Amino acid sequence: MAGKKRVIVVGGGLAGLACSVKLAELGVEVDLFSMVPVKRSHSVCAQGGINACNDIARQQGFSEWIHFDETILGGDFLADQPPVLEMANWAPRIIDLLDRMGVPFNRTPEGQRDLRLFGGSLFKRTFFAGATTGQQLLYALDEQTRRYETLGRVHKFEFWEFLWPVIHEGVCVGIVAQDMRTMQIKAFRGDAVVMATGGNGLIFGKSTLSVICTGGAVSRCFQAGAKLGNPEMIQVHPTAIPGEDKCRLISESARGEGGRVWVPKKKGDTRPPNSIPEDERDYFLERKYPKYGNIVPRDIATREIFQICLEGYGVGGGNMVYLDLRDKVKEIGREKVLSKLEGILEIYEKFVGTDPLNEPMKIFPAVHYSMGGLWTGYEAKKSSPGGLEPGHYKNFMTNIPGLYAMGECSFAFHGANRLGANSLLSCIFEGLFGGPGVKNYITDIAPISVCELPSGIYEQVVKQEIEKQDALIRSSGTENPYLIWQEMGKWMTDHCTVVRYNDKLELTLKQLQTWKDRYARIRLSDTGLYTNQNLSFTRALRDMIINAEAILKGALARNESRGAHYKPEFPERNDKEFLKTTIATWNASDGRVDIGFTPVDTSLIQPRPRTYGKGAKAENKPSPTEIAPQPALV
Repeated sequence: MAGKKRVIVVGGGLAGLACSVKLAELGVEVDLFSMVPVKRSHSVCAQGGINACNDIARQQGFSEWIHFDETILGGDFLADQPPVLEMANWAPRIIDLLDRMGVPFNRTPEGQRDLRLFGGSLFKRTFFAGATTGQQLLYALDEQTRRYETLGRVHKFEFWEFLWPVIHEGVCVGIVAQDMRTMQIKAFRGDAVVMATGGNGLIFGKSTLSVICTGGAVSRCFQAGAKLGNPEMIQVHPTAIPGEDKCRLISESARGEGGRVWVPKKKGDTRPPNSIPEDERDYFLERKYPKYGNIVPRDIATREIFQICLEGYGVGGGNMVYLDLRDKVKEIGREKVLSKLEGILEIYEKFVGTDPLNEPMKIFPAVHYSMGGLWTGYEAKKSSPGGLEPGHYKNFMTNIPGLYAMGECSFAFHGANRLGANSLLSCIFEGLFGGPGVKNYITDIAPISVCELPSGIYEQVVKQEIEKQDALIRSSGTENPYLIWQEMGKWMTDHCTVVRYNDKLELTLKQLQTWKDRYARIRLSDTGLYTNQNLSFTRALRDMIINAEAILKGALARNESRGAHYKPEFPERNDKEFLKTTIATWNASDGRVDIGFTPVDTSLIQPRPRTYGKGAKAENKPSPTEIAPQPALV
């Protein structure tokens, strides 16, 4: 209908669904795009839980402020603080809302929603639905989306791939996308566009992410002028099942529910784990971090596992350690452990062939999450103790007016390291809290009425994407895109994950130029124009190479160790020089990534050492000096 305002949401995961539901609730029409059926978006793979304070957690001494403090500390002070505080304050309401939507959260015998421990906290503050929490949340939000679909407010475009944002006079006014079945390329008008397209794990070859998680959509927005924030901050999850095709996540909930990480004390010990006595095992996380033990944050656990294997103490001298749940089985019984962890235990038994409750799991770190992503702004509250101004159009908007980013594809909230179970929260929070801001933008702020724009503006971008597609189809080179991708994945994993050295980063950047050159000589194995997955992947490969350049250059420029970014040559955090957000911009004229920095908002909590009680006496709760005091309310 002429004059009707509408928003395009790209991505069918939790952030995209939450935003779509909120906008539809506010009376805005939404076009929702997803490369897969929304119930198969990568959010479905989240396992462990979602963080929030509630009355039960409050009885332990927990609070929204402590949740905020843990998140800022966990991210090594690289996250702007007002959005994180707002997220922590909203968390209890989000849990209540999800409960009303029918999410089957685990319950205590008294009927209260159960809580579990998760990394980076000594408080039980993680709500969960067995070990399939992401799936349950996604299904609940999909039900609400379908409700508005029947009312005509949400229009789903499943099996459509985002190709490029339509930008007119500096403002985002729509997108161009492709039907992945018929291969039709078409433009869609939108008064605002919300990107909610997830992570970029495929850049590293094997990861815990789905095969659609190329980061291609983010890279295309980047090439169109959007900035990236902290692209170098990549999370490597400490516990995954290594595989030939990909790595399969073993959730942090296994450690939160009492799983213990250990290796044999003797190098190269090849005895079965059940035959190794207790006093011949090294529970190295408990030994080094007695206060937090196996629930230290992910970046710390990953580095310790990586280092102990590097020293030759891995299982059989290789790159694996044990994750042992047998003590928990003895404590509470097999059935109770299954009721909390059955989803991940089934995955392990299916792909490894042994019962993880009878024999310890063999695990090793794997690429899992991107803390970096599209840079977004916000409007902070002027009053104490801070947070965000509700409904402000600047919240979660990129540097391109009308283009928003939510979920993992945004850089906000997690800084240099994400705490487990904060990702589901941040996705849903951004969608629900950001929705009113998007509506206020399209009704009060947007300088352009897209329904009045000439069709030639959109046809020009369609033509651009058809020409790109035709060039790939016609290319008669000799290079196999999958071999380039495999090589890139190995180089990126070897030189830009757990440990980073400047000489190896420079060498990888030099090698990246060869990937660009080889890409120009690409050849498709399928040149048809019906459900051509080879074309989709090859197109995304160029975007992955550009994104990899931003990751490498950001890592090279940051000469310090902070969170997931660890350089042995610069082992300490350097707040004087690098308490700053990395900003990557695409230089289209030269075809390269440029790196700059901008200050981080530390107005609520001043940076302090991030030790997690290393070598200190174990205690049940953090000492008061480990938590930043909450400012007085006014």
